[in-house]
Amino acid sequence: MIVHASCVALDGRAVLIRGAPGSGKSSLALQLMALGLTLVADDRTAVAAADGWPIARAPASTKGLIEARGVGILAADTAAAARIVLVVDLDRVETDRLPGDRFADILGVPVPLLHKVDSLHFAAAILQYMKSGRALA
Repeated sequence: MIVHASCVALDGRAVLIRGAPGSGKSSLALQLMALGLTLVADDRTAVAAADGWPIARAPASTKGLIEARGVGILAADTAAAARIVLVVDLDRVETDRLPGDRFADILGVPVPLLHKVDSLHFAAAILQYMKSGRALA
């Protein structure tokens, strides 16, 4: 299936960034790419199940391309496929200082879910999450 989301990966593990048009999916993906993650797909992501996990890939028509609003369409190195281990929902703003665990259902698999954080540290926090996960309470 094709979902309206951008996707970046670190070591074969992907962050699926979903949200309405203009919500900042590509912008967050670009910030994460600047921090060392690799583009999987921008704006539209193909998602399929493999070995019990949702796997993200780019549709052929947009592979290796990402939109930078006000700059244009940029070329980028890509990861061919990655296992989705985190979902970021830019349509919902986080209001809790220390939110509890949330999950998104991706093809029947519960995947950890973060809501948008209106702070400059958000991309760096996602990077750290991808490296080490959340601390247990």
